[in-house]
Amino acid sequence: MKTKKKGYRKGTFSLFLIALPGILYLFINNYVPIMGIFIAFKRFSYAKGIWDSPWCGFDNFKFLFITDDAWVITRNTLLYNLAFIIIGTIISVFMAILLNELGEKLRGKFFQSTLLFPHLLSWVVTSYLVYALLGATNGFVNNTILAGMGKEGIDWYSVKMYWPLILIIVYIWKNAGYTAIVYMAGIAGIDKEIFEAARIDGASKIKQIISITLPMLRPTVIIMTLMSIGRIFYSDFGLFYQVPMNSGMLFSVTQTIDTYVYRGLMEQGNIGMSSAAGVYQSLVGFILVMLANYIVRKKDPENALF
Repeated sequence: MKTKKKGYRKGTFSLFLIALPGILYLFINNYVPIMGIFIAFKRFSYAKGIWDSPWCGFDNFKFLFITDDAWVITRNTLLYNLAFIIIGTIISVFMAILLNELGEKLRGKFFQSTLLFPHLLSWVVTSYLVYALLGATNGFVNNTILAGMGKEGIDWYSVKMYWPLILIIVYIWKNAGYTAIVYMAGIAGIDKEIFEAARIDGASKIKQIISITLPMLRPTVIIMTLMSIGRIFYSDFGLFYQVPMNSGMLFSVTQTIDTYVYRGLMEQGNIGMSSAAGVYQSLVGFILVMLANYIVRKKDPENALF
């Protein structure tokens, strides 16, 4: 009996050592910074330091609400993230189902060459790829597509009306393939005997997808959606700052809370305000996750996070 306990402890310790780098990263990156939350309530001074800087109450939080841009940045952050969640989920699930039907050989090649490659690119590289397409002078769209149709080129980086669609397309291109892998794992976990039984009963591929794949994939979709809702007040900084090339003409449709705070921090050096924005985003994200999980637990308790 003692030998079994020792073997169990030894195996557990080995697994703990394997997980230790990830645990340390999570602790240092996610939990240690929480201790600096009080900076959001201080008028930070480089000369006085963190501890001696005077307290200012909620003055730092007012920065996000007293400006004329408050409604614009909140609207942009929420609506873009909603579009990313809804459209991204639909396209990722569709890609996962499609790739599952292609077979392992084709699927493996497709993953390596198409799905993972965009996700591995930095936003800086992605922004220059977009610029190569949309540049007013040498852009592929203006010089090849529009010119071939006999139309005049468009100065894409000064016309606001196109950028909501452009940003959504760029985001989906970069992230949908990677997310599809998660859904592929969910599909791979479905018992193959269920599909065999459906085929014997004469169910077509479409019928199998609608009646088996999608219902069985629902728990994964719910979990991924809940996690996305938790970051609905955050925005992908590279997407909204790098891709539009920081064009001032596009601020009304590309400005989000993160880019607004960054520009305010770079122009004013206000660390307290930046910290307040982070606290505000975290609290709202926490409330939204709790609310979404509460709704899911009421409707479908088995698929709730907790």
